[in-house]
Amino acid sequence: MADLYSQLGVARGADEADIKKAYRKLAKELHPDRNKDNPKATERFSKVTQAYDILTDKDKRAQYDRGEIDEDGNPKAPFGYGQGGPRPGAGGGPFGGGFGRGPGGGGFHAGEEVDLSEMFEGLFGGGGGRRGGFAGGFGGRRQAPPARGADTGYRLSVPFEDAAALKQQRVVLSGGKTIDIKLPRGVEDGTKIRLGGQGQEGPGGAGDAIVTISIAPHRFFRREGDDVTLDLPISLDEAVLGAKVKVPTVDGPVMLSVPKGSSSGKVLRLKGKGFHAKDGKRGDQLVTLMIDVPAADSELEAFVEGWSRRGKGNPRAGLGV
Repeated sequence: MADLYSQLGVARGADEADIKKAYRKLAKELHPDRNKDNPKATERFSKVTQAYDILTDKDKRAQYDRGEIDEDGNPKAPFGYGQGGPRPGAGGGPFGGGFGRGPGGGGFHAGEEVDLSEMFEGLFGGGGGRRGGFAGGFGGRRQAPPARGADTGYRLSVPFEDAAALKQQRVVLSGGKTIDIKLPRGVEDGTKIRLGGQGQEGPGGAGDAIVTISIAPHRFFRREGDDVTLDLPISLDEAVLGAKVKVPTVDGPVMLSVPKGSSSGKVLRLKGKGFHAKDGKRGDQLVTLMIDVPAADSELEAFVEGWSRRGKGNPRAGLGV
């Protein structure tokens, strides 16, 4: 299997930005929606997504670079374990002499009384070996469980309002299977959702599907922590006289009371109209009022000229200018 860097077409020392750029290019080319009749492309899409997930995880990348995990993210066997048979050049004792007893590490001497029970417990685990002799004999040594199939990675773009309201999302897996998933509280860009048993098949069962969430930007909502912010245009008369106006929220439109004499920049709060936090509480929507003054309105201009002559005061006096 090609190493993870080769799968993405980047150098081993590539930074995260280069890795993301390479992945976006490959994911666009290989996405199952664009290759419905090409199973090889779908298979490669899974591999490059898995490579991306490992190489953008700082801890897993370090483990991979040190040779501690393989391309599927599974731990590698310790050096020498499970290799079978004595090493060339080992001593001539009944166990290959590699245990280093006797002069020169040449195995055990004839007639030497040696208690091997603790040694084999350390090698093969468990206290049961005392009852059955050498952990039940070599035939009874614990076997590594069959390997599960590889995990398969997916990226899911979620609409801003859906992420805030935790609306159920639908994801189509590489084999065509459709699954509805529930977004977790505290969801944000990069949140990973694990779907057990929905990855590739293997001797020990199927791996998992790992869905990485990407929250789509909105044309007028913005996110600040668990709060949602919005700049709301209001008319001059609504600002001066006060009014009830309709305001969009992630849960749908609501009515908002604009106080008399409101200025641009005044912030009003709609409780519980933000994102859900991990502790179950919900953020608010912060509405910033923005007075919209019409251009070339002769009637308004005449009124303001008369009002200005009556002495409106200096709104910047508090700034010392």
